[in-house]
Amino acid sequence: MKLFKTLILLLLIFSCSPPINYDILIKNGTIADGSGNPTYIGSVGINADTIAAVGKIKGTGTSEIDASGLVVAPGFINVLSWATESLIEDGRSQSDIRQGVTLEVFGEGWSMGPLSKDLKKDLQLPTAQGDIKYDVDWNSLDEYLQSLIKRGISPNVASFIGATTVRINHIGYEDRAPTDEELTSMKQMVRQAMEDGALGVGSSLIYAPAFYSSTEELIALCKVASEYNGLYISHMRSEGNRLLQSIDELMRIANEADIRAEIYHLKMSGKENWSKYDEVVKKIDSARTAGLSITTNMYNYVAGATGLDASMPPWVQEGGYKKWAERLQDPKIRQRVLGEMTTPTDKWENLMYAAGTSDNLLLVGFKNDSLRHYTGKTLTEVAIIHGKSPEETAMDLVIADGSRVGTVYFLMSEENIKKQIALPYMSFGSDASSMTPEGVFLNSSTHPRAYGNFSRLLGKYVRDEQIISIEEAVRKLTSLPASNLKIKNRGNLAKGYFADLAIFNPETIQDHATFTEPHQLSTGMVHVFVNGEQVLKDGEHTGATPGRVVRGPGYKN
Repeated sequence: MKLFKTLILLLLIFSCSPPINYDILIKNGTIADGSGNPTYIGSVGINADTIAAVGKIKGTGTSEIDASGLVVAPGFINVLSWATESLIEDGRSQSDIRQGVTLEVFGEGWSMGPLSKDLKKDLQLPTAQGDIKYDVDWNSLDEYLQSLIKRGISPNVASFIGATTVRINHIGYEDRAPTDEELTSMKQMVRQAMEDGALGVGSSLIYAPAFYSSTEELIALCKVASEYNGLYISHMRSEGNRLLQSIDELMRIANEADIRAEIYHLKMSGKENWSKYDEVVKKIDSARTAGLSITTNMYNYVAGATGLDASMPPWVQEGGYKKWAERLQDPKIRQRVLGEMTTPTDKWENLMYAAGTSDNLLLVGFKNDSLRHYTGKTLTEVAIIHGKSPEETAMDLVIADGSRVGTVYFLMSEENIKKQIALPYMSFGSDASSMTPEGVFLNSSTHPRAYGNFSRLLGKYVRDEQIISIEEAVRKLTSLPASNLKIKNRGNLAKGYFADLAIFNPETIQDHATFTEPHQLSTGMVHVFVNGEQVLKDGEHTGATPGRVVRGPGYKN
């Protein structure tokens, strides 16, 4: 009897033990854990930088947040970010943090390292930098990422090694194949970057000098990345007239290099190519069924943004900007360029021709103060002011500005965008910087995707148009890209994962940036945590900079 009473007493003691205490407890939220499974009402407990518990948990928090009516999701992954320089200027990453982005992924062809002595010197020239000025105090890609952490940034960062950067390091801006010796050195550069934590190899093949790379050169580099389970991710050679052939090239690289592959910002550029959607999807689906790992990403707009270089033939750009500008001042060369800019071709990707009219080219980025009054005007409007054709005006602007001139191109169909969003293997990237609507960022216009790509997905396409469910949207923003990138312990709300969280109001999440007024922050994101530290509280930035370097599967300590 005494033993029985003792057991009863022990059971009472354990059943009445105090609840677990967490550093932070987020309670009563609608949990979208990143898996795509149905949401449910629950809580998330955080200790230090790690998720300690998720679900119907009991406990208290030293700090507590009542997330009633809010969706609690893993932090979003921006698969294609150009915040490489904007984070140097402002580490708060305001435009992306306010959309729930906790990881910025760089490396679309160009990466911020590794840098040869000559390339490092070139990057420090006044002509190489725009409004954001900075010292190039790194050499390798990993050193660049570490330099951001030392400066203090709010989001995490990761990067591919850019095939363009590798090529420039060894070949410069010449239109030729690498020698055997150069290719060996290029492969070693990729190997070192993979061991430093690069996610894989990124390419951007419509632009010079990347355009000069052969398929065989890319296969050779990707074979190295494949040894480390890296990813080949590509802005393909064409997104228009030769779109299907470009997908074939990507698949050949994936097959021969035995590497997983992803298509950057999948699109059908130019009205005459909109009808290729079904063929594109059929080709990708067939490859996936056959065993190739092919995935895609996109931004949610009918316009892309790049420079006027995408309207001129690659041969005139050989040797870099200085040689390009010199050639454009030669009357005979100008005449040849003019002819090629106005003639349909499948030899190179002419975005001005694909846009159909220069009315569809919006000028948004100038380096030269004397030209900034053209910001927000179409190329047609500036051509009328100059009294010249749009093509000649484009050449004049490139010469006068000392740059390729930032340009928005209206190229895509809204119907295709909606269909792409629903593809099960589609993730999302802004293809833009992460900005703040103040200071140097206001010196130029930009594409609204810099401020609204992710909130636009959740507001317009999930809530308003119901293209996909909230669970599927969160999966595509979190666990899907984390899996594709082979990132450990991020992308899900799960015990032991890093505490990167995006907490938003599904009824009010909204993008506000437009093509005419792009510098407008999104709203509806309420709280954001990065590595367990709150960077957004009640919709306002806390100033915290807990961002870290996130490394790929080949990383060697």
